[in-house]
Amino acid sequence: MKQRQLDILCKNTGTTLKADFGSTLTEVFQMSGLKMDYGPISARVNNKVEGMHYRVYNPKEVEFLDITSASGARAYTRSLFFVLCKAAHDLYPDCSLAIDIPVSNGYYVDINIGRPVTLDDVGQIRRRMQEIIDAAIPIHRHEDTTERAISMFEKAGARSKVKLLKSSGRLYTTYYDIDGYYDYYYGSLLTNTSEIYLFGLEKYFDGLLLRIPSREHPSELGEMTHQDKMFGIFKEHHRWQNILGIRTVGDLNEAIDAGMSAQLIQVSEALQEKKIAQIADEIARRMTGPQLTGNNKALRMILIAGPSSSGKTTTCKRLSVQLLANGIKPVGISLDDYFVDRDLTPRDAKGDFDFEHLHSLNLPLLSQQLNALFAGEEVELPRYDFPTGRSTMSGRRLRLRDDEILVVEGIHALNPELTANIPGDQIFRIYASALTTILLDSHNYIPTTDNRLLRRIIRDHKYRAVSARETIRRWPSVRAGENRWIFPFQENADAMFNTAMLFELAVIKSQAEPLLEQVPENCEEHAEAYRLLKFLHYIKPIPDGDIPPTSLLREFLGGSSFKY
Repeated sequence: MKQRQLDILCKNTGTTLKADFGSTLTEVFQMSGLKMDYGPISARVNNKVEGMHYRVYNPKEVEFLDITSASGARAYTRSLFFVLCKAAHDLYPDCSLAIDIPVSNGYYVDINIGRPVTLDDVGQIRRRMQEIIDAAIPIHRHEDTTERAISMFEKAGARSKVKLLKSSGRLYTTYYDIDGYYDYYYGSLLTNTSEIYLFGLEKYFDGLLLRIPSREHPSELGEMTHQDKMFGIFKEHHRWQNILGIRTVGDLNEAIDAGMSAQLIQVSEALQEKKIAQIADEIARRMTGPQLTGNNKALRMILIAGPSSSGKTTTCKRLSVQLLANGIKPVGISLDDYFVDRDLTPRDAKGDFDFEHLHSLNLPLLSQQLNALFAGEEVELPRYDFPTGRSTMSGRRLRLRDDEILVVEGIHALNPELTANIPGDQIFRIYASALTTILLDSHNYIPTTDNRLLRRIIRDHKYRAVSARETIRRWPSVRAGENRWIFPFQENADAMFNTAMLFELAVIKSQAEPLLEQVPENCEEHAEAYRLLKFLHYIKPIPDGDIPPTSLLREFLGGSSFKY
């Protein structure tokens, strides 16, 4: 009998291929004649990302992705995690390992082998990883009942995976193996270990740093930058997790089922408020220290910076409350109100408005008003109307008095160009971001960018009349702007503040899911919406009724007692 053939539209070439019924994406790619130096790693199939294991049984639209795409980079990185976990297991069968923190253009790996990790240990793991890669071992994909998958992982002692799968409510589960070593990963993997062409492994503090290729320059590893302050804030958040006994989504789901949601919210909010109070105390200490001569003070301005949807505005307002409790009168302004009119906004390489560009701000007006305020003059502050994209004068007039300190927040607040004419010792710099530290399980981290994207989708819909599709479409440009304009300056901060909370994803889930479901299947943004929906499915919901009106999350969910 003649093999049934299917029409496969290859969007990379614009041509229609004839593929045998049940062909893998790898086989379809081989038919296409495409050449990819760093792929294919995965493919967008009818606007859903699939691994190259995927088989076609109906006509499809297929776009092959390499490591320069976000989806391709994720699949490559997951596969590298898998090889690392197998190598560590081969060398230290009783070790425990957690893929933990994105830092220094890589991933911190928390590994416990029963003693301190040495440089020799790191070298042995690196060599074993390379042996696994050189052996060109197939990465097999399996689909089985969740019940049998749980039983298998229970026997292997993979407690975090067991907790996750037990709480998932799924009938079937997909998992993978490399030469008999089984693991579960959220999302697609490569088909063979030999497809990993570049990685690095270094000793990093008391663990490892797994380095990955740069998306911009795939033939090179990402630059190993020093992010000691960032690493420290992540470790501090881990101490908070230990207090609450919540490390993974499985732990979170168990706590929700046990009726602990209210306590989890209360303790998380208290820990976050305590951190804000500590920052305010440090500012008060510096303000009451030795004063400079003339009109100068030890501190005259607080800058609060961070990437999109990091909660800078509420951080600013809550810090202001704590400053008042210390006898300091804060006066807040937002850099968002200094945006230029939309038609004057710089554009990115695709021709879209680049709101993350430094020069999307009216720098001359900002500089003029800062200088005037510090000279004791009165200014009228601008206001930016997001729906219309126009800057107007707000009618709010401001004069900075001797007993007041200016608090400025915005994504560019730590950029030296903003404060070039102000002595550095008169500025206290704070970096705030949603640094998600809860894991799906020990081998599946949750990207901090996903946390912020979900916040932004909710906020853009609620306050800016922007659809989830449009927010997702613009997100790569936002991320590119952050890499250029924000992240290079984060280690200059005097204090770092993690705005993410352990229970957060369980609360924002209920508002995010309906918006993601509205993204049409016939657009490219559907792939990202579908991925986020799959991810949120693992997390049990928490109603937002117990969240206080001063919570940072209220900036996105609504119901805040602060005025924005």
